[in-house]
Amino acid sequence: MNDYRALGEAAWAWVLEQVRWCDGPWLPTTVPGDMADDRDSLYAGIAGLAPVLAEIRQYRALTAAEQELAAGIVARLSREVPSRTDVSLYDGLAGDVTALRLLAPGSEAVAVARILSLPSPEYHDVISGTAGVLLTLSWLGLGRPSAAAALAEAGEEAEGGLDWRMKPGYPSSSPNFSHGTAGVAAALALAGRTDAARRGAGHLLAIADLSDGGFVVEHTIPRSKREVEPVTFTWCHGPAGTSHVFAALARAGVPSIGDHTVTELRRRCLRSTLTSGIPQRLRPGFWDNDGRCCGTAGVGDILLDAAQSLGDAEYLDGARTMGDALVSRAVDGRYWRFVEYRIEEPLLPPGTTWMQGAAGIAAFLLRLARVSQDGLSAPIVDRPDQYFAVPDELRVSLRGLPGSATPAGPARTG
Repeated sequence: MNDYRALGEAAWAWVLEQVRWCDGPWLPTTVPGDMADDRDSLYAGIAGLAPVLAEIRQYRALTAAEQELAAGIVARLSREVPSRTDVSLYDGLAGDVTALRLLAPGSEAVAVARILSLPSPEYHDVISGTAGVLLTLSWLGLGRPSAAAALAEAGEEAEGGLDWRMKPGYPSSSPNFSHGTAGVAAALALAGRTDAARRGAGHLLAIADLSDGGFVVEHTIPRSKREVEPVTFTWCHGPAGTSHVFAALARAGVPSIGDHTVTELRRRCLRSTLTSGIPQRLRPGFWDNDGRCCGTAGVGDILLDAAQSLGDAEYLDGARTMGDALVSRAVDGRYWRFVEYRIEEPLLPPGTTWMQGAAGIAAFLLRLARVSQDGLSAPIVDRPDQYFAVPDELRVSLRGLPGSATPAGPARTG
């Protein structure tokens, strides 16, 4: 536990060293490097620092520098909301809503109104599309019936049910959570469109490998559209993330899909994750990322969700396995370098961000330390893409955040 917290704090301190100020805070995506195309996004920008600050507040007060950063994020995002036209969760306004809600509850109202005034995205998925927007509104206890209806109607007839590609006409399907049917079905279930959600889950069941008590759906269909491993085990494109659709169906009151209960299917996904061989790097391309989106930290966080909702010690042990790998792979005890084996210099520069860097990894390690210390009833800093997979009584967004920032005065500019 001490190792997890110490490394999480060290990684977070390293991220803070990279924060720059110009018209508010910004963060280079890698070191060395420049800011992301969208400096404010949840995926790779300053909004992604909000969940880390919220996690830190669960066990200690923020330092003066952290308070300044929190206030700067609130001020920057609030100021940019009126000009934003991207409503998505990881690139746009829904991500702003997430950060503002976590840092200064109530300050997200203008961003929510902005989302509701704009058309739905061209994309269907959790990352860039309507599914992510619906998840965010559901997280807030709101809805957007017209968007949910349109998304349900956009499903394509497929084996066993319905399939959603990233957008209409996209050349392949990515059926797992981040860019395809699992994420869309989860959003539809929580938006009250359970018939379409059932049919999406039915398609996943029809194409899944159920051998050895598991549940695995290929990364990309047709396989010929993908040059590397056909199966991954991540939050984004593997059974770890896909387990969330069955948690969402359970919350929506759907008891089963086919001959399987939704809880059994969730556990099957987790079984495949735990028996896959991760986080070992068994071969080039098998497990080269330790981040949230595509690697070790994201899987570990899902295992903590499962441990705290299902009460199974096996999942907590699995999360610790992920944490131990992160401890062993930390460079200079502060950051991580992922691998892209297909390029001449395969060791990538250190990443800083929520989804692909040290910020997101730090938040997982700090949560793992808290759960290890306080037990499975430890509060959970919930987010739109996983709130439905954890008990309501543990959700920080419902319990209130200690020491929440208030909307700031003049922002730091230099």
